[in-house]
Amino acid sequence: MKDLGPSKQILGIRLTRDRKAKKLWLSQERYIEKVLQRFSMDKAKAVNTPFATHFRLSANHSPSTEKENEEMQKVPYSSAVGSLMYAMVCTRLDLAYVVGTFSRFLSNIGREHWNAVKWIMRYLRGTFNMKLCFGNEKPILVGYTNSYMAGDIDSGRSTSGYLITYVRGVVAWQSRLQKCVALSTTESEFIATTKACKEMLWMKKFV
Repeated sequence: MKDLGPSKQILGIRLTRDRKAKKLWLSQERYIEKVLQRFSMDKAKAVNTPFATHFRLSANHSPSTEKENEEMQKVPYSSAVGSLMYAMVCTRLDLAYVVGTFSRFLSNIGREHWNAVKWIMRYLRGTFNMKLCFGNEKPILVGYTNSYMAGDIDSGRSTSGYLITYVRGVVAWQSRLQKCVALSTTESEFIATTKACKEMLWMKKFV
């Protein structure tokens, strides 16, 4: 067995250390660059947001004719969403909401769905070097939650979102469609907060 020294990369995630400042960064720059190249988006014009307000994705954007369906079957939508999902799960919490939204249409994609995927790749074009940072801070779990009331056009369900930090670095995050239809903003916020609290109680056992 040979000691190769401190780890520099794990599963496509780059580890950068500053031992003097007691900081650690996690990034997926190279992985994201490869994804953009694979889908010919490496030279696309960058945008500042992962999602745009003019995208109101729903099942209504799915193909309405057999011809449209055949054309969309040629689009590598599932592969693109899967690639984005890996980045989201590992380091890119800013993609959580949009990747969750895209995943609802995997079985019946339309042109507008694909346009939205290309938009997020344009966003990655300008933010591929973003990193998660962990420092020498107090070892305290801190949670943040939010909800998007009735954000799903097809079902009227809300979306819960949370992120949890430890030593001021993000260690857990999620954006997910709620299982029931909330009847008020307050109800949807309570559902989101409950989900985050459950996650924090579980994480507390490890710290």
